Amino acid sequence: MDNRMTNTTTSSTIGIPCMLMRGGTSKGPFFIAQDLPSEEGVRNQALLRMMGSPDARQIDGLGGAHPLTSKVAIVSPSERPEVDVDYLFLQVTPETGAISAAQNCGNMLAAVGPFSIERGLVAAETKQTVVRVHMVNSDTYAELVVQTPDGKVTYEGDAKIDGVPGSHAPILQRYYGTAGAQCGALLPTGNAIDTIDDVDCTLIDNGMPSVLIRAKDLGLSGYEAPEVLEANEALKIRLEAIRIQAGQMMNLGDVTDKTIPKMCLIAPPINGGIISTRTFIPHRVHLSIGVLGAASSAAGCMLPNSVAAGMAIFAKNNSCRVDVEHPTGMLTVELEWDDSTVVLTALLRTARKIMDGEVFP
Repeated sequence: MDNRMTNTTTSSTIGIPCMLMRGGTSKGPFFIAQDLPSEEGVRNQALLRMMGSPDARQIDGLGGAHPLTSKVAIVSPSERPEVDVDYLFLQVTPETGAISAAQNCGNMLAAVGPFSIERGLVAAETKQTVVRVHMVNSDTYAELVVQTPDGKVTYEGDAKIDGVPGSHAPILQRYYGTAGAQCGALLPTGNAIDTIDDVDCTLIDNGMPSVLIRAKDLGLSGYEAPEVLEANEALKIRLEAIRIQAGQMMNLGDVTDKTIPKMCLIAPPINGGIISTRTFIPHRVHLSIGVLGAASSAAGCMLPNSVAAGMAIFAKNNSCRVDVEHPTGMLTVELEWDDSTVVLTALLRTARKIMDGEVFP
């Protein structure tokens, strides 16, 4: 595949190969790394033009005017012998044009498998194909089991996930080494509960640095609609003040301009799950829940002295399967424990190829 752009220049007349895909409950363009400028600043400026940021509507680009649809995946063949591809995730803030590589995205990861096969980076098997992925953002490892009947990717199937209409082919995700991937430990402070601004918090990192807070401690039910929470300016100011302090405590430094940690309000489950969640990501409220955000929330519920104690409904074993409730349904998470930490996280996602062509920066 030839380089379409130089290291220092971009041209609005040169089309860049791009596949627009839905991964889980997220959506965005997927690129092969060598088709983009190698210099980070030039690359990011080109991506902003392609996404249509900064602009809240992203009217002049591919972005969908919401953080869940303003995401970019960059994939490349890996030089690591134990994996097939490297996956870099970038979160674009629609209205400001900020680009962050500080976090993973497990939803977009679901589409990395089929994309890698479609682009010829991984050879398809005759029934299922395992794609081994190095997640660059956190330097961790995941396996994706993609359905490839007759040696070709299929997106059709009977698997359903809440937050996405219809049914699609299942994609099994297996994560290794998520505990403390970005903060150094499952509990970065060593405490099941830390108190910040008189609010009890569980600071946890099982693949997504998260701050769990009981909704009732903020005068909420925890079952509010996302738009109601987003309209609560006093709540957002309070949560942001807690988030900034939590970032320092979680070894993330100054998180003022970062998209982590996520802020997760929890409440007792009402639909048969382990816990009910409302997640700020960090300033908008997720319409469902992020894959690794759910993994961190589920792990937090397993800790006997966390903020979820007496609230979460579960039976912890060395291997647990639980449903995390969110505004549009539930997300199933499987966890395997060894002593006091998570050694394997598994989830079921789906993906779909929406468009394959060229985008012009």
